[in-house]
Amino acid sequence: MKKGETQFEIVIDPDLAMEYKEKGTGDIKDILKSDQIYSDAKKGLVVPANQLETAFKATDTEIIAETIIREGTVQVTAEYREKKREEKRKRIVAIISRNGVDPKTHLPHPPQRIENALDEAKVKIDEWKSADDQIKDILVKLRPILPIRFETKEVALKIPGDYAAKSYPIVTAIAKIQKEEWQTDGAWVVVVEVPGGMENDLYDKLNSLCHGDVESKLLKTR
Repeated sequence: MKKGETQFEIVIDPDLAMEYKEKGTGDIKDILKSDQIYSDAKKGLVVPANQLETAFKATDTEIIAETIIREGTVQVTAEYREKKREEKRKRIVAIISRNGVDPKTHLPHPPQRIENALDEAKVKIDEWKSADDQIKDILVKLRPILPIRFETKEVALKIPGDYAAKSYPIVTAIAKIQKEEWQTDGAWVVVVEVPGGMENDLYDKLNSLCHGDVESKLLKTR
């Protein structure tokens, strides 16, 4: 990390440092491989305490290291970058598959179709940027190749009492409950919001559990 004319460097475990940088998890003590702040770590040039105080208003190595990790650049291997890109790509495909549908058929695109479209559109995945932050720009590049619209469905379900309890975790794992009512016969009537790409998955899982004895009605699409 550079402040003014001085470069501030720390020696770290790159995996732990990136986990801390991205998720805020981990212990600075475990991340640091040295308890010094350097101007050039390879040459072993340590920054004097007075310069640290001027630049960071602190001299404690862990406090300064936290700032450098959060705001500075972590040097990692090419293999690490490739691994992170692949993880981010899978996350992006999952988001599109879950939320996106073909505007004409209102059916979700299979993950492999999305993968192929990413390749055809020559989409570059930023390994450091969150998947959610990249989705908007990626969709712009994909749409000329693969028609996609993100939809949310509002669906009403009526599940017989014999299956209601077992259905609850299935529904809450896929959809968001808007309102619900337990009827005198034990049936569960619920209105949920479900991502467009997961609507059929919700029906399939409920019908499999309830042997087809589920009533459903699409209330609105937005």
